[in-house]
Amino acid sequence: MTEGIEGAVILVTGAGGGIGRATVAALMRAGAHVIATDLAPPDTGTLSLAQDVTDPDGWAALAATIDARWGRLDGLVNNAGIAMVAAIADTSLAQWRQQMAVNVDSMLLSCQAMLPLLRTSGAHRPGGASVVNLSSVGGIGGAPLMAAYCTSKGAVRLFSKSAALEFAALKYNIRVNSVHPGGIETGMMDRIIAAYVAVGAAPDEATARAGVDAQHPLGRWGRPEEIAGGIVYLCSSASSFMTGAELVIDGGFTAH
Repeated sequence: MTEGIEGAVILVTGAGGGIGRATVAALMRAGAHVIATDLAPPDTGTLSLAQDVTDPDGWAALAATIDARWGRLDGLVNNAGIAMVAAIADTSLAQWRQQMAVNVDSMLLSCQAMLPLLRTSGAHRPGGASVVNLSSVGGIGGAPLMAAYCTSKGAVRLFSKSAALEFAALKYNIRVNSVHPGGIETGMMDRIIAAYVAVGAAPDEATARAGVDAQHPLGRWGRPEEIAGGIVYLCSSASSFMTGAELVIDGGFTAH
């Protein structure tokens, strides 16, 4: 599952959170050189840098840092994201735009900034370079009070497919796939549960959590490391025939 990870140079955004932190740890165990970024430098035991994924200049500076140190990028994991819980009637344009900026604009900015480094890797690495974009089960189906979030994650899903087809057509040897987690035990999910209670969608957090449990046939939420394993696979040359695909890791959520 970790074939071709030893010595690979891989960037993980949003590395301070649950899935991002677990992904960094899994990649390091597999022998990768990891660049971990978040709004504040994450404490991950690897090269950790502060980054606002909505800032084009920040992306350019990060690309320059990676170029100076390694001269290539074998894997790009676009994990940074935010989730907003609000009724459509109560969602301001500013909130909508912030959701899109973090979850969607960052996909374009990352690919634009890192493309030369990814192309260098694609020219030499067996299985090519790999871009892994974190979407969600909310990018496949909708959810009440999460229209902005689901719209953004649906955009990530189709951006990934479009990029996969474009890079293949241009012979870049860069694969692009999306990952779609279900409910995962992270700080983000805790905040979503609290927000559902705050807007009156559930009487208390225990009821809200039970409702999420019921949507997963396995009867539980996932663990960050269970998503990290899928990301490591997509970064590895074991997935060399996968591009434009959706890796759904959701405890059966979308099987209904």
